[in-house]
Amino acid sequence: MAEGDLLEMATTALGIKTTPRHIALIMDGNGRWAAARGLPRLEGHRRGVEALRRAVRAAIELKISYLTVYSFSAENWSRPRDEVQSLLGLLHRFIRNDLNELHASNVRVRVIGARADLSPDILGLLEEAERVTQANTGLTLVVAFNYGARQEIAAAARALAEMVAQGRLAPNEIDADAIAARLDTADIPDPDLIIRTSGEQRLSNFLLWQAAYAEFVFLPILWPDFDRAAMIAALQEYAHRERRFGRVEPALSAKTAS
Repeated sequence: MAEGDLLEMATTALGIKTTPRHIALIMDGNGRWAAARGLPRLEGHRRGVEALRRAVRAAIELKISYLTVYSFSAENWSRPRDEVQSLLGLLHRFIRNDLNELHASNVRVRVIGARADLSPDILGLLEEAERVTQANTGLTLVVAFNYGARQEIAAAARALAEMVAQGRLAPNEIDADAIAARLDTADIPDPDLIIRTSGEQRLSNFLLWQAAYAEFVFLPILWPDFDRAAMIAALQEYAHRERRFGRVEPALSAKTAS
C-alpha cells in the first residue's frame, strides 16, 4: 500500500477528512505558562521552543506542505532588552541545534520579515538556514522573523508607488495580484488554517493580507503545552468547516433563486 494511502487511512481514522496545505501558527502564551508555575519568562520561551519542535514533527508526519510560525514580530523589539536577547538566543540555539534534523527530514526553511536592520549574526543565521535547506522538497517551514503584516503591505505599496513614479506601471494596473506579488509570501500559498493558542482571538499583525479566506482555530491551551494531540484537534475542527471563498454553493444558490 502506498504511503499516501496509509496517510489517508490514518487521518480518516482521526476524523480528518481534509488536510490543509498550509497551516500558520501564532504561538502565544509562553509568559503566562511560566507565570502560572512561578518560573521566569525565559523558561516559558524555552518550553515554547520544545512545542515548536513538536509542531514541526507533527506537520511532517501529517504531510502538511507549508507551516508558518510567528517567531518574532516587528513589535517584539519593544519588549525589555533582556527578554529580547533571550528570545534571540533561543532562535540562535534552535537553528544551530535543529538545522541538521530539519535538513535530514527534507524540510525547507524560508524566512519572511524585514531584514534591512538585522544584526549581521542574526541575518547570517537565517540566511544559512535558507541556504542549507533550499533544495529540500518536503515541508516548507516559513519563519516569520522581524515580521509585521502592516509593514509588509506598506512595503509592497511603496514598491508599486516607485514603479508608477518611474513610469514602469500605470496606476490602473495596480490590483490585488500586483500587491500580492510584492509581499514576502509572493510564492507561498495563502494559509488554509491559522491556529492561535492561549485563547486570545486576534491576528496581532500576522498575515493580514494572506488570511483573507483562512479558517481560524483558537485553542485555550498555552503554547508550551501544544503537542500532536492539539494539532490533531485543530485539524479535526478544520475538517468540519465549509470553505466557500466568498462564493455561494450551487445548490444553495439554485434554492434561493427558486
